[in-house]
Amino acid sequence: MKSTAQEEALPKSLGYRMPAEWEFHSGTWITWPHNIETWPNSLPEVEEIYAKMVEALSRNEQVNILVDNIEMKNYVIEKLKPISENVFTHIVTTFDSWIRDYGPMFIVNSGAKKLGLVDWRFNAWGGKYEPWPYDDDIPSKIALMLDIPIFKPEIILEGGSIEVNGFGSCITTESCLLNPNRNPSLSKIQIEEYLKNYLGLSNIIWLKGGIAGDDTDGHIDDTVRFVNANTIVCCLEEDQNDENYSVLMENYSRLLNASDQDGKKLSVIPLPMPGRIDHNRLPASYANFYIGNDVVLVPTFDHPNDKRALRILQGLFPKREVVGIYSKALVEGFGAFHCLTQQQPNP
Repeated sequence: MKSTAQEEALPKSLGYRMPAEWEFHSGTWITWPHNIETWPNSLPEVEEIYAKMVEALSRNEQVNILVDNIEMKNYVIEKLKPISENVFTHIVTTFDSWIRDYGPMFIVNSGAKKLGLVDWRFNAWGGKYEPWPYDDDIPSKIALMLDIPIFKPEIILEGGSIEVNGFGSCITTESCLLNPNRNPSLSKIQIEEYLKNYLGLSNIIWLKGGIAGDDTDGHIDDTVRFVNANTIVCCLEEDQNDENYSVLMENYSRLLNASDQDGKKLSVIPLPMPGRIDHNRLPASYANFYIGNDVVLVPTFDHPNDKRALRILQGLFPKREVVGIYSKALVEGFGAFHCLTQQQPNP
């Protein structure tokens, strides 16, 4: 396994690791929504949700927004004029808004106070959408902007398919990473080696799969999230007749028997689900939250479980404000806040 990066050695051997999301950010990267095919009936509403997201995050960190052209740049600047402090726009062509999956995966060498990024290949969730080459190029362009080392494993992997605790543990799903539409020539052990070598990991926890309606083949960020180094929230569906019930129970059972990188059992906190929020099956989940420096942005769906989920998460993030934002329009595009963001940690 050889890096094609600026530095010949692999990131782990150079002292790099992927920090946890709750570690301090110097900024958050997002892509302004513009693909009408993603949100054919709700793009204006999605833009309003974006404005709320940017306003909340920009209070205590930079927000970097990718825009396609000068016209979009001017439009976004005008729309965000009341909250322009800490907001920066960059003209970079993109196909869609899901920067978590195609964007840079930042890594840090804390000893050398050095920031780098990993540029996994992106094929639009197994070739489901086109033209993904626009989005596949984004990490390289951001590395040039920031003038930081870039490491290219040359395998396909999306950011939403993994969840790390910053100390060496990672959670992922078999349904996504072992799907033949990603890396059919790689074994489970080989994929683990890539994760360990490029993200500084030592412990991979495999769950079964994701939720219904998810076009990513089961991204982890709709089901299970670390909230500190040893504590996880795990979505559970209470309705035994719901199609999510069995797979989420299976995930929960596996987590109860899993350990962290030091062999310590994990603390697993159940998180409710909002159920079916539309006649179409949408991947609605409270787990698709994003942890900012002083806020946690949580999608809500006008469901009785909204308050329960927010209360649970506020208890787990006592030093951050947990903010619920009505997100049915977002999830009509098959994602929410975590899918739409990528954190840039401090080195």
